Amino acid sequence: MINFTVGPVQSSEKVREIGAEQVPYFRTNEFSELMLENEKLMLKFSAAPDGSKAVFITGSGTAAMEAAILNTLTSSDKVLVVNGGSFGQRFVELLTLHEIPFTEIKLDQGKQVTKNMLAPYNGGGYTAFVVNAHETSTGVYYDMNLISDFCKRNKLFLVVDSISSFLADEFNMEKLGASVMITGSQKALACPPGISIIVLAPAALKRVQNSKVKCMYLDLKDAIKNMERGQTPFTPAVGILRQIHERLLCIDKDGGVSAEIQKIADLARYFRQEIKELPFEVVSESLSNAVTPLHPTTASAYDIFTILKDEYGIWVCPNGGKLKTSVFRVGHIGLLTKDDYDTLISAFKDLQKRGII
Repeated sequence: MINFTVGPVQSSEKVREIGAEQVPYFRTNEFSELMLENEKLMLKFSAAPDGSKAVFITGSGTAAMEAAILNTLTSSDKVLVVNGGSFGQRFVELLTLHEIPFTEIKLDQGKQVTKNMLAPYNGGGYTAFVVNAHETSTGVYYDMNLISDFCKRNKLFLVVDSISSFLADEFNMEKLGASVMITGSQKALACPPGISIIVLAPAALKRVQNSKVKCMYLDLKDAIKNMERGQTPFTPAVGILRQIHERLLCIDKDGGVSAEIQKIADLARYFRQEIKELPFEVVSESLSNAVTPLHPTTASAYDIFTILKDEYGIWVCPNGGKLKTSVFRVGHIGLLTKDDYDTLISAFKDLQKRGII
């Protein structure tokens, strides 16, 4: 199989080798040193401001989304949240569940946040802004500079889900003024799913320390305190954290974040150029390097996903809900090459010859 989904993605041989090893005991100096290096590199790669901390949660990206909401926002806040798809909707549901007052900026499929959309909320007494930098379900990459400027003018606490865009698109936490950044192990980090990471700027750390979280597992005060010694409050996914360590070291050695972003951008550009003559429409106004969302004009998106999987040994990324039959996505993260994309494009052309697309 060749995996073009947006998570889990294909991993390097070294990362896979670590996954095949026996899992070591973790309450040791050796594991603590590894975790402290993980934190150091995450802070470096996210361009976090001085005094920031990173915590590693054994749980999917949604666990980190909920932990961020639980620990940094309260019923005293007044939140703006962008909802442009499945993951924006998830933030809406979390804010509702935890009874945090919010206003929803609801976007049509594939649409970008604009200055005119934000204008009515200037000076509106809001305290925080919550957004998925990349709405993975529709492929929209939001204008984070626009959002950052709006938040700075209005002195808003900015929470950013960068789960699918971290390491695929530029993200400078300090420059943007983001107080919280969330990502996960199974996207451009190219490790198995199971770990989510929250980077907390000093403003977020202050909120965490003042929070009264009615939850044991997702109370970040404990996670921050334990991370001072390179540990976690509860048993973590030790093997995945070791794989993340290997991956972070490789990125650092191979040119850092800029080189990783460039590699992914080159693959995205190559694929988008090569499919121009195929019966697909790109459905997003603004694209992340991480994924290309496609609307097939002559066939069902889910049928294409199924046939590629069953007959060609290729995974693309399907959608659910209203987008199930209209949009599929091709990822550009993980261990992929131009030869892999040539294989996918050949499969598309074969489907076209067969009259399927």
